[in-house]
Amino acid sequence: MEILEIEERTPLLIRQLVEVWEKSVHATHLFLSDDAVKQIKEYIPQALIEVTYLIVALNQQEVPVGFMGVENQRLEMLFITPEERGKGLGKELLQRGIKNYVVNELTVNEQNPQAKGFYEHMGLKV
Repeated sequence: MEILEIEERTPLLIRQLVEVWEKSVHATHLFLSDDAVKQIKEYIPQALIEVTYLIVALNQQEVPVGFMGVENQRLEMLFITPEERGKGLGKELLQRGIKNYVVNELTVNEQNPQAKGFYEHMGLKV
């Protein structure tokens, strides 16, 4: 696994990250309807392009399997493919965000108890 800060956000990379986002959301955001996911998905490419720091995890085949976005010491997004969940990638990304980008704030949907529990387990407070 390789984790890189991405400067050049190519159309291919954005499509791959939107796919990671969609897989992750379908696996974890069970409180969202399919229509809601489709509506939100329209905004994801722009968010990926505009976020100041975009950090991407690539598998052995150099395909993105997770990413996070950081803006002004705030974790704006962290998504992992279902196949990579539970293997420590989210923890590694978050720790990198705290260490390298001084992440000290984030928002998590309370309807997503797995994410809420993950961030609390990592020492963050609600």
